[in-house]
Amino acid sequence: MLRAASRPALRLPPAVRRPPLAERLVAPFPPEFFRCADWIVPLLVTVLGGLPRFWNLGRPDAVVFDETYYAKDAWSMYRYGWEHSWQRSAVADPALVGSGGVGPGAHGATLFGCQPTCAEFVVHPPIGKWIIGFGEQIWGLNPVGWRLMPALLGTLAIFILARTARRMFRSTLCGAIAGLLFSFDGLAFVMARTALLDDVQMFFLLAGFSCLVVDRDRTRARMAAWAVHRRREDPGPLPIRESGPRLGVRRWRLLAGVCLGLATATKWNGVFFLLAFMLLSLAWDRGARRAIGVARPTRAVLRADAPWAVLALPVTAIGVFVASYAGWFADTSHGGGWDRFWAQANPPRGFDIPFGRALAGWTPDSLRSFWFYLAQQYQASVNITTPHPYMSNPWSWLVLGRPVAFYIGPSGCSASSGVCSEVLALGNPLLWWLGCASLPYLAWLWLGRRDWRAAAILCAEAAGLLPWMHYAQRTIFSFYAVSFAPFVALAATMTLGAIIGRADASVSRRAWGAATAGTVMIGVVLLFGYFYPLYTGETIPYDDWLDRMWLPSWV
Repeated sequence: MLRAASRPALRLPPAVRRPPLAERLVAPFPPEFFRCADWIVPLLVTVLGGLPRFWNLGRPDAVVFDETYYAKDAWSMYRYGWEHSWQRSAVADPALVGSGGVGPGAHGATLFGCQPTCAEFVVHPPIGKWIIGFGEQIWGLNPVGWRLMPALLGTLAIFILARTARRMFRSTLCGAIAGLLFSFDGLAFVMARTALLDDVQMFFLLAGFSCLVVDRDRTRARMAAWAVHRRREDPGPLPIRESGPRLGVRRWRLLAGVCLGLATATKWNGVFFLLAFMLLSLAWDRGARRAIGVARPTRAVLRADAPWAVLALPVTAIGVFVASYAGWFADTSHGGGWDRFWAQANPPRGFDIPFGRALAGWTPDSLRSFWFYLAQQYQASVNITTPHPYMSNPWSWLVLGRPVAFYIGPSGCSASSGVCSEVLALGNPLLWWLGCASLPYLAWLWLGRRDWRAAAILCAEAAGLLPWMHYAQRTIFSFYAVSFAPFVALAATMTLGAIIGRADASVSRRAWGAATAGTVMIGVVLLFGYFYPLYTGETIPYDDWLDRMWLPSWV
């Protein structure tokens, strides 16, 4: 893998020369080409990818796909603290959806379907709606307002990905490649300009993963320092019962738990990433303890690391998840949210929900109602089986089998009209097909060469894709894949880094590798420009639109 230059991120005291064990546990960053390149380059890539995300954000000036749910729910979160029933029409009367939007408390009878106690049943937790609503509080109830925060988080995700890739591959250039690939991915671009929950969840999933990568470096540096100190005192092998250092609460892992809790409090499938990333982090701990000479690393991890990992990740995430419903718990002035007082109308015995009998009798009514509400949300979510023209099988997501048309313009999209205006949630074909082709290579790196980076990327993609196989019978869509789109970019980056070659390769080898990788990068950018009209809803001639329909399933 290519190694570009950077200053060491983790350094031992100056008087201590870095021993081979420390280099094996935490690979050093090579020197940078210029000062602060490790920050300046990711920032430049972020600006390059962020500008088109914000440019003309209000187009289309309409409710796009499921924005009709989340823009309304987000607004009512700040009005009531929970999702309120709305009129079954556009977000508001057309006269109210303009550049100024509506202010808090204005036109309540027009906006909401009933006053004041009509809660809306929803199947997704509230954090994503709180975040979308924050943009509405800043900009008003209009397309820019409800798309503002997804665009901001989608832009910040570029920076986090570039920095994370730099840390994983010890290369600022690889960080820039990952950031650029993600910047010019059509699926990530469209989702950043649409007020859906998936882009918000993607940001928190990536942030949680990034925190765990930082935690890996810092933990291994601490273990290396412990091993060096211990060997100075006793150069012999560790006793068979020795587990290594006790690290206790690790702040970066705790922060990862908060981020993954926010992701789960946005969409329920975040729980699969939470469990996968916890196992991944513990596997990293086991490898580090084995490297410092612990004879029984698995037992050591179960004793020294697993309890703290459970506290920092699942327990913290559960706390964040429950806290996200604070408005549902607290706001009773208007009658409360959906099923808020269910427990008061049902005796504490025999209610038919998971673990219901065990909870009966000693659980407060508010928590009983909350558990019942969550059970109803889950059942409703997994039983959505209404046929939809854009539903797809998860196996087709990686190859862009069936992208979703979020918007069709007033002129339609037909040969008779002669024009087409469409917003199509289509990933950049070159990026996604390269990412798909990279999977066997990453599997070989993981199984054959024990490359932790390949294992981490595969783990994240599996957490985002495989659980949907279990729910393939329900109505699901390919844009759910945005949750692991950053990891598709990382997979493609790892392949391009291998094509470029190692830093110690010959000049000709590096030149040919760089030319090949550069050609791929240029192709990704050109394809993004080619499909740009489909990403933004521009009106183009029907023949031009038809030329962009490479596969029959894209129509």
